[in-house]
Amino acid sequence: MEVIKTDIDGVVIIEPRLFRDERGYFFESFSQRDFQEKVCNTRFVQDNESMSTYGVLRGLHFQKPPHAQSKLVRVIRGAVLDVAVDIRRGSPTFGRHVAVELSGENHRQLFIPRGFAHGFSVLTDEVIFQYKCDNFYAPQSEGALAWDDPDLGIDWRIPAERILLSEKDRHHDRLRDAGWLFDYHEKLY
Repeated sequence: MEVIKTDIDGVVIIEPRLFRDERGYFFESFSQRDFQEKVCNTRFVQDNESMSTYGVLRGLHFQKPPHAQSKLVRVIRGAVLDVAVDIRRGSPTFGRHVAVELSGENHRQLFIPRGFAHGFSVLTDEVIFQYKCDNFYAPQSEGALAWDDPDLGIDWRIPAERILLSEKDRHHDRLRDAGWLFDYHEKLY
């Protein structure tokens, strides 16, 4: 696997090594050993999958300590714009984001460390989205930010009138009004 650094330390793109022949292709989608050596010393405990249609926007979500989560995300079918926002107060990149197109065609994965909010928008008719988490889901630790916070300046690549949100995702605070955020100096691993 190739690890590609982004503009924000810790958020990385992972490109697997694809082996193609007349039958199709094969690739190793995850190796705990390689991941720990090249990306982050964490262990994933839960795998999730969602199916969504064009215009769905999920996010921007995170979990607070002691249930903070890292995520390793990928798309099986279709394409999304995947976004990680640095929400660690005191970080040199606080409030900045990384946006990467993930698709069933490019096989890229994005690693979102603890201390980041995460979301994605669906760019194709249908998407199958999978992700690994290094901590179990804990509803009492849920946190989220407004997807349309103008201070974040995220271009979700979908017209605003076509965006489909859950009821919960319609009512999150902007980053500047968030009651709880991570501390850059707090040890999260």
